[in-house]
Amino acid sequence: MPVKNRFAEMHDEITAWRRDLHQHPEILFDTHRTSAFVAEKLRELGCDEVVEGIGRTGVVGVIRGRSTASGRTVGLRADMDALPIHEATGLDYASKTDGAMHACGHDGHTAMLLGAARYLAETRNFDGTCVVIFQPAEEGGGGGREMCEDGLMARWGIEEVYGMHNWPGMPVGSFAIRPGAFFAATDVFEIVVEGRGGHAAKPHETIDPTVTAAQIVTATQSIAARNADPVGQIVVSITSFETSSKAFNVIPQRVTMKGTVRTLAPEMRDLAETRLTEIAEHTARAFGATAAMEYHRNYPVMVNSERETGYAAEAGRAVSGECADAELVMGGEDFAFMLEERPGAYILVGNGDSAAVHHPEYNFNDDAIPAGCSFWAEIVERRLPAA
Repeated sequence: MPVKNRFAEMHDEITAWRRDLHQHPEILFDTHRTSAFVAEKLRELGCDEVVEGIGRTGVVGVIRGRSTASGRTVGLRADMDALPIHEATGLDYASKTDGAMHACGHDGHTAMLLGAARYLAETRNFDGTCVVIFQPAEEGGGGGREMCEDGLMARWGIEEVYGMHNWPGMPVGSFAIRPGAFFAATDVFEIVVEGRGGHAAKPHETIDPTVTAAQIVTATQSIAARNADPVGQIVVSITSFETSSKAFNVIPQRVTMKGTVRTLAPEMRDLAETRLTEIAEHTARAFGATAAMEYHRNYPVMVNSERETGYAAEAGRAVSGECADAELVMGGEDFAFMLEERPGAYILVGNGDSAAVHHPEYNFNDDAIPAGCSFWAEIVERRLPAA
């Protein structure tokens, strides 16, 4: 694999950074130790400017090339936050925080971008400015949106922006990408069904919200099966079902359900919200109960720009020899907010034969570090070629 020699030399050090971050996972915007670690490293590495507190706990580093005559600026983004999962890897550098774990590889993403920042600050073999972006709260908190709302793109004049995610199941250090819609819009909802509770031996005196809610769960599956165009991608999932009573002999007063909707087109998103509301309210009414729906539009569809996808694919091929066509992903990614503000692309780097992301036995593969770092350096040097 033709990775840059400097990253082979730095591999052990970047791995040590990654494992330190892995031992100290932080969730959502509470990335205070991680953000301080990143800011300290960026200053040590010789960034021209380091700014903390963008998007609450985000960190931005600025690296200027030997020349800035082009006046152009490219952004590179890594996410920093962990997940509320108890780690089950048994690693000697496993999480030291109960109930928190880097189960998606953001520790690896952060370490790889730090490694690339070191190389770019050392060589400065480009004409323009590179902005390295370390984002909190990718896992449901919308940290990308908050960094953008804090003026990330305009403040540093970022013209195009790139992101990367490790991908279990792909060969280590390989790359895959696709133009256009790539990751799905991710919405969340809550349905509260209110009935009339009572003794389980006298169901005729109650309005059973459990039976009502069960009918709602079944009916929601008709959205994908009978309401949506079969060629459109849509996933509707009830993921939590909780009654107001835990007793064996009590019919509860209410049931609370939570779930998620994944779509790749605005019309599918609208359809899902409308039909979920109608199904919940009308099904409840048919059973004599009531249902209240709260629907929250979370991350938008992540759309790779055509031209920038081509640039990223070229950089991936320069590092690994090829860049595969990625499949659509129904998971969400809040890099979508950055791609709504600027053209750019999101690429996958292989993590090898590992547990899936969001699994308690997942671990980022340190063997992917040289390839990931080389990609970051390659995209900057290609998009900001030295005169």
